Amino acid sequence: MLTQFISRRSLVRIAAVPIALAAAPRCFAAPAAAATSSPPANGLSHSSEAIHQEITFNAARRLVYAALTDPKQFDAVTRLSDAVTLVTAAGAKPTAISQEVGGAFVLFGGYITGRHLELVPDERLVQAWRAGSWGAGEYSIARFALHEAGAGCKLVFDHRGFPKGEGVHLAPGWHSHYWEPLAKFLQKG
Repeated sequence: MLTQFISRRSLVRIAAVPIALAAAPRCFAAPAAAATSSPPANGLSHSSEAIHQEITFNAARRLVYAALTDPKQFDAVTRLSDAVTLVTAAGAKPTAISQEVGGAFVLFGGYITGRHLELVPDERLVQAWRAGSWGAGEYSIARFALHEAGAGCKLVFDHRGFPKGEGVHLAPGWHSHYWEPLAKFLQKG
């Protein structure tokens, strides 16, 4: 009689397995659905914007690097852009660029400021970079990587960590305030 009881109990358990398996997707889906309506528990977000641009200049890497890191040269680049009004406005701060890692830079009359995170002459420049219109303490990371391209230089640029919504203004701004006037400056020699 005990063996009949055990086999009936086993049969009930075995019969319950398909019901449990059918309910499993709903059980596992519930936490995932909750995670989409609020920030994930681990804090990882996939909503940040980034800019990636590749520009080739008709100049050696050392000349491109120098134009980006020498205050006199960068000031001349700025004056070839439509942002010239920022450097010529009353109360504008002069272009200043430190030559040391951790050193500060002031560009475009003080509208752009930051610090150098990495300086590898003729190869790479990485900056903690911010615009004057951003909230206090908001910095992004701007990375300029220089590669040989025949007799010229291919600049691979990545910009991340800027405030949400700013990419729509920053992406074209890099072209009009940096790359186009830099190309003009380098052509002048």
